[in-house]
Amino acid sequence: MTEPANVRTEHDAFGPVEIQADRYWGAQTQRALGIFKIGEERFPTCLVRAFGLQKLAAARANRRLGTLDEPVARAIEAAAREVWDGRFDGHFPLPVWQTGSGTQTNMNANEVIANRANEILGQPLGTRRPVHPNDHVNRSQSSNDSFPTVMHLSAGLELRDRLLPALGLLRDTLAAKADGFKDVVKIGRTHLMDAVPMTMGQTFDAFARQVGHGVERIEATVPRLYQLAQGGTAVGSGLNAPAGFDAAFCEEVADLTGLPVSPNPSKFEGMGAHDALVEVSGSLNVLAVSLIKIANDIRLLGSGPRCGLGELAIPDDGLSSSIMPGKRNPTIAEALIQAAFQVVGNHATITAAGASGTFELNVAKPVLIHNLLQSIRLLADAAHVFAEKLVRDLDVDRAQLAENVANALLLATALNPTLGYDRVAAITRKAMAEGLTPRAAAVALGYMTEDEYDRIVDPAAMTSSAHL
Repeated sequence: MTEPANVRTEHDAFGPVEIQADRYWGAQTQRALGIFKIGEERFPTCLVRAFGLQKLAAARANRRLGTLDEPVARAIEAAAREVWDGRFDGHFPLPVWQTGSGTQTNMNANEVIANRANEILGQPLGTRRPVHPNDHVNRSQSSNDSFPTVMHLSAGLELRDRLLPALGLLRDTLAAKADGFKDVVKIGRTHLMDAVPMTMGQTFDAFARQVGHGVERIEATVPRLYQLAQGGTAVGSGLNAPAGFDAAFCEEVADLTGLPVSPNPSKFEGMGAHDALVEVSGSLNVLAVSLIKIANDIRLLGSGPRCGLGELAIPDDGLSSSIMPGKRNPTIAEALIQAAFQVVGNHATITAAGASGTFELNVAKPVLIHNLLQSIRLLADAAHVFAEKLVRDLDVDRAQLAENVANALLLATALNPTLGYDRVAAITRKAMAEGLTPRAAAVALGYMTEDEYDRIVDPAAMTSSAHL
């Protein structure tokens, strides 16, 4: 019987499998597609491409150590580089929800690279020779050490190339606002109620420092993230890997990416536990909390424009209400907050997944890295948009701020050393009850003259400890 032109048949240890003719995956991937019909979530392309990097570095290490023949190794390297470059993103169809070791996606990578390598060598797809997905592409490896290595590599590259630059931009943009607003006096608020004066610059300096601390927390996790499990093979002992494979592999990764990776001195720890990844997620969780605080403060300070606080002028994003013409909302701040909520939820999942190591293998790898990479991407994208589309063009409403400062009851706090707590309390009670400024109330009570009040109560001076 003639095989349909759009289908090819591949064989594995369990028999023949029909695969769409133009697909580069093989029999194991096709079988997995029929089994894991769960959800719509797929791994992000950064993880798929990290598999190309991992297989490329493994082939180069194997070639160096003499465990792969030169022609086979070169073909695998060429095919793996194409996967790393993103040419085969569409040939990784499996869902996140699969075997907890990520075996099916590792096999998917082996099959795609083997088929492409054979094609480079002039063979049709599905031949499994001269390049075999297990014997050659997976040489000196196991899913149990390759998948955690790819987890670390994809997370490390995303942190370095995507998240940390975005956070640097946000930190610097907030810091620029802090400098620009350093002389703009406002009323601080505690318990959501009026407090004593400060500057808008001090507000934004606090925001910039929160983001800066977030960067430092992430960077502090990196040394453990850059320890790779590759070379541990099945359980961590390195069975079937040549001596020195772990070091050669890490040297190749470092050469290809510039990442300062090194072999995990305990492959058992690197495969049975994923504490390093949970630690990264923990730093992202703190960052998410910081960003929620910053975004909420900015949207509250910008509330109005006429019936809210109105102290910040949030830039117009061109969007409006479906029913209220001309309505303007802090949409970008709200988007950032929602992204941060997702990161907080992801951390709960990552924590549970990280606790799922039993004996020599963690069996929740796919869901762990899926959530971690999503957290990194969400924070990077949201921070970048927040910096570029909202913070950069933020301004202050100086007239509103000046009015708020002039009417603030608790300016009278500066009188405590002169009049004592009880007299100052009388001033604020009278001002509140009669709708007076604290200056007018102090004078009406006969506690001091206007000149005496003005000499002591200087809102700008009160924003610094030098006032003391």
